[in-house]
Amino acid sequence: MTARFRPIAQTDAARPDAALPLAGGRCWFDRAEVLERGRPRALIRAADLPPDVARALAAPRAPVAGLPMDRPHLMGILNVTPDSFSDGGLFLAPEAAAAQARLMAGAGAAIIDIGGESTRPGAGLVPEAEETARTVPVIAALRGAGIAVPLSIDTRKAGVAQAALAAGAGIVNDVAALGFDPSMAATVARAGVPVILMHAQGSLPTMQDDPRYDDVLLDVYGFLEDRVAQAVAAGIARDRIVVDPGIGFGKTLGHNVALIRGLSLFHGLGCPVLLGASRKRFIGTLGGAEAADRRVPGSVAVALAGAAQGVQILRVHDVWDTAQALALWSSLNGGDA
Repeated sequence: MTARFRPIAQTDAARPDAALPLAGGRCWFDRAEVLERGRPRALIRAADLPPDVARALAAPRAPVAGLPMDRPHLMGILNVTPDSFSDGGLFLAPEAAAAQARLMAGAGAAIIDIGGESTRPGAGLVPEAEETARTVPVIAALRGAGIAVPLSIDTRKAGVAQAALAAGAGIVNDVAALGFDPSMAATVARAGVPVILMHAQGSLPTMQDDPRYDDVLLDVYGFLEDRVAQAVAAGIARDRIVVDPGIGFGKTLGHNVALIRGLSLFHGLGCPVLLGASRKRFIGTLGGAEAADRRVPGSVAVALAGAAQGVQILRVHDVWDTAQALALWSSLNGGDA
């Protein structure tokens, strides 16, 4: 069985000489947890890691869309859908979407992620033409309004991605990790843009019916490892790939908690890591908030947990709240406020 290694991320100023930087960022580690199927977990010193594993965990990540990956960045969520679980219908008009994007950029969003198809549990398929009609005018409006932050198109479909990139998007965020549309990998490779590969179990309509894993950390890691390899084989440069463990996509509350506790494992893939947990149901379950818009404090808490494990991109609805918390976290952990 192949062993995986989860670095125990630290941020304390009292850093041992033997510690390694985590993905070239502010966090560091001097121990790692060994995860192997059928064996009890164990701790080893960072100095005892296999050299290739140590290099993958410690090496700086290449910039994504011009953003340095040595610190956490906020990706603001802009849904132009009638049925998204938290903000469906609020930003369908390009003018409303542009106003929201301007607010998010001003509040600290380094990326704005635009989606025209809801990916909530039970959501149905949106035809490509309709998804394109929802997203492309918004992207054009944002660029026309002078909003200069990188724009990401949240889509599973190559035609939507291609139209969005032509309109001014610069990142493709694919919740199907290039597995839904056979043309998506070639489209991304041809465009030479960054791509976000997310794990999901099952289809959108049924993914929450009865999700099961042998070991959720190792299963999700293995899936993403395979998808990264497939993307590279399709001509997508590895330094343009971001991985996302897919919180809430075919996961129970226990699966989500286990993935968040073990996020630092995914640095072993050698790619920046994205965490998208904002306002999701497990936050309401644990925090006692039924309505999605009442889950902001819990969402901020999870985002800070991600930052403490070296996550480079935090996908959030509530940019201002998360930016303020992240500024305090950064200052208290020895960085710039």
